[in-house]
Amino acid sequence: MIFLVDYNLTGYVVLFQGTLAAEGWLELLSIRFVTLSEVGLAADTNDRLIWRFAQSNQMLLLTANRNAKGEDSLEQTIREEGTLTTLPVITISSLDRLIEREYREQCSARIVEIVLDIENYLGVSRLFIP
Repeated sequence: MIFLVDYNLTGYVVLFQGTLAAEGWLELLSIRFVTLSEVGLAADTNDRLIWRFAQSNQMLLLTANRNAKGEDSLEQTIREEGTLTTLPVITISSLDRLIEREYREQCSARIVEIVLDIENYLGVSRLFIP
């Protein structure tokens, strides 16, 4: 499973990978994190285009963005374009707490659960973790 990491989480990718590796999950599951810049999207790309890119490339969007401001906001996009088969957006509930190892471990455990049961989450608009 590939996670498209929103600009607000770019610096945390290494921490997530380290946590998943330390727990042995990267040996068992194919989990990869890619940033917007790695896939050719600018940090200021609007949420609608990022969501569409993630969906069309079968990626889970990982973000800490929760707003519904504007017609191209992530929340508005999910409401208008989400279907029973779209992949959920994974939203970190507390960005500030990602520096805490225990919180990061809880988030990583939820990421693993979601990957293992992804078929049960199709059509779910958002999953807040941990």
